[in-house]
Amino acid sequence: MGSIIGEIIIFEKKYSEKNLQLISGKKDISSHYQDIPEEMLLLSEVIEDPLKLPYLLETFYTTPIKNEKAFHFALVRVQVDSDLRMHEDIQKYQQRKYVAETLEKLLYGELMLSVENSGIEND
Repeated sequence: MGSIIGEIIIFEKKYSEKNLQLISGKKDISSHYQDIPEEMLLLSEVIEDPLKLPYLLETFYTTPIKNEKAFHFALVRVQVDSDLRMHEDIQKYQQRKYVAETLEKLLYGELMLSVENSGIEND
């Protein structure tokens, strides 16, 4: 395991440090990146390159998730971050949000942040 500016190498694969920070919810991951579970690394990989998602759907569906709650919140963080940064690069952040929403629906059956689940009634 090593580190290059902006990238972290784990098991001979490069991961974006910013993506790992977002997914883990920790600003400083320098001392924690060796503890990042496989499913979180896979999520980082697919939000970095959303076109990999169709090929990894079954992997996500069949991979045991070590901490369901943490993974669910990682998906929600990607959605929130994508909404907040949409003006920076609309295509990139729409794709990232699509990845997170698709995985959330696949694994949890619904979206935590959907309008139907917001608890706000429109009169």
